Amino acid sequence: MTRIEKVLYTAKTRTTGGRDGASRSDDGRLAVMHSSPGGPGGGTNPEQLFAAGWSACFIGAMQLAAGKMKVALPADLAVDAEVDLGMTDAAYFLQARLNVSLPGLARDVAQTVVDAAHQTCPYSKAT
Repeated sequence: MTRIEKVLYTAKTRTTGGRDGASRSDDGRLAVMHSSPGGPGGGTNPEQLFAAGWSACFIGAMQLAAGKMKVALPADLAVDAEVDLGMTDAAYFLQARLNVSLPGLARDVAQTVVDAAHQTCPYSKAT
């Protein structure tokens, strides 16, 4: 496991009630209600939050990679994240994938940017 040498930012949240509860960040910028996937309630769930975090982080990693390569990314780039909650025997697991849209970029250039981003994105390193 890699040990962080210099902490750049620490996110702090408090969650109560689990999947049917709520989470709030210590700075007040995040306040969400939770509800179980497919269940009643209008809240989000941990899988959606993971998907949103990973896709946002991945776009940042692509921007850094493209900048180093002197590649202009399209203004309408998008990343769709899918996070599956599943079971194997009696254990819960997550599996996740990204679908990246870089309209107007040559396929080989887009793949190079995506590959570089995957190597540097902290969420990608954690999956």
